[in-house]
Amino acid sequence: MTATPRISGLLETSLYVADLDRASAFYEGVLGLRVMLRSPRLVALDAGRQGVLLLFLAGATSADVVEAGGTIPGHEGAGRLHMAFAVPAEDLDAWRARLATAGVALTGEMAWARGGVSLYIADPDGHVVELATPGLWPNY
Repeated sequence: MTATPRISGLLETSLYVADLDRASAFYEGVLGLRVMLRSPRLVALDAGRQGVLLLFLAGATSADVVEAGGTIPGHEGAGRLHMAFAVPAEDLDAWRARLATAGVALTGEMAWARGGVSLYIADPDGHVVELATPGLWPNY
């Protein structure tokens, strides 16, 4: 067996939403993410550090998509999904203030044994969104 090629990082995270405009407005307006692509079935947002948050219209991604460049396999997700954004520890109070100003309530908070802190909120589709400071994982 040959050596395992290296993985540079996690590039995309997907959430499946009922209303693309509503979900996009939340991630743009509340979290400040910039839209990089908008189509009838998805919105791609810049999530920092070369990361991309893909918001897919629920039910619109089950079939394969065949285009001139190749095939994108169909995919789908359901239920309350979870994702976390990395935030600097010194910005945690600014995030608390930003969320309060936007009328977004915390649904949870956790102080981790390694020293990190996580704030949890719900997006308009009920997905669990985490804002996590360093110290959560051995590699973060």
